[in-house]
Amino acid sequence: MRAGATGPGAVASEPSAGPAKAPPVQDERLREVSLLTRIMRRPELGAVAGLVLVTIFFFLTADRTMFSLAGVMTILAPAAQLGILAIAAALLMIGGEFDLSIGSMVAFAGLIFGAAIVAWQLPLPVAILATFVVAAAAGAVNGQITIRTKLPSFIVTLAGLFMLRGMTLVGLKWVTGGSTQLRGIGDAAGEGVLRSLFSGHAFQGLFSWLAANNLIDKFDNGMPKVSGVPVSILWFIVLAGIATWVLLRTRIGNWIFAAGGDANAARNSGVPVNRVKTGLFMLTACAAALVAILTVLDAGSTDARRGVQKEFEAIIAAVIGGCLLTGGYGSAIGAFFGAIIFGMVSIGLTYTRFDSDWFQVFLGAMLLLAVLFNNFIRKKVTGER
Repeated sequence: MRAGATGPGAVASEPSAGPAKAPPVQDERLREVSLLTRIMRRPELGAVAGLVLVTIFFFLTADRTMFSLAGVMTILAPAAQLGILAIAAALLMIGGEFDLSIGSMVAFAGLIFGAAIVAWQLPLPVAILATFVVAAAAGAVNGQITIRTKLPSFIVTLAGLFMLRGMTLVGLKWVTGGSTQLRGIGDAAGEGVLRSLFSGHAFQGLFSWLAANNLIDKFDNGMPKVSGVPVSILWFIVLAGIATWVLLRTRIGNWIFAAGGDANAARNSGVPVNRVKTGLFMLTACAAALVAILTVLDAGSTDARRGVQKEFEAIIAAVIGGCLLTGGYGSAIGAFFGAIIFGMVSIGLTYTRFDSDWFQVFLGAMLLLAVLFNNFIRKKVTGER
């Protein structure tokens, strides 16, 4: 019977409830996310997975000495030098830019440092400071040219790659009287606490004690087979920790992600995009200068070939670590693991029966697989198509 009908048998209708209210929409940022989802969202997931796979591969195919203390140090030493560059490159890529000149900057900074020590006979602290100042200035020039001309940083720094390499060749010939190698830097630098921060091995006393107590391998004369931890590894670890803290816990880290994600929106939100990008270019140049100082002091000389192809290796390590070529996404700790993968593959092949020339094949395959893996995981988690 119709609502509102009267008479015997009529049933009174219930009052209308009115239009149904829509359930409140929950903000995505406040939604609880499972631990697995949070892990899968991390950009360094691909690098960690890659490191596990590479470790398993070499564990099954390589000589067991690869995983001894001496073998691990042999792997980590070149990985650390590359990793210092890769961490800085990762921050710049997250900020939306590239720097293809960092390999040439390693050679140019080595020239500046070597000339300051040998030709100009400056004290070691002054030579180190001068090297960082010159590198920072060159990085600032790259940044300003990129910002003011609006040219792709790929083009600007590619030009810098050739210019810095050429200036290194000319400068070395001028300093040495015709040679492309400058020697005698180690002796001219002298000894001291400052030098120990940039060359040699740390914790030598600890390793001697470990050998004396038969806790690590030693030679017949009682000396440890590993005298200490190369200083470059300590720099690598410290810089990875600082960069990760900056990205995840500071306002500057938010600025870097914002500048790389959408520069115009970041500017409208008050982010100093130009200063952030210029600072990142300066950081990559200073990272190259640090690698130059570390390697020049250890070798005692510098040459025009130093740092060749390091720009590409650093970018590869950063991409393996989860950085997107489009910017706005990535991880410093991912670049850390990417550099270790690089070092493990480059050195690990010498412990196997494989021809070491397979290194580039392994590296290219790892790069491709890492990018595909990161894209697949990100799309699954975020729902992108």
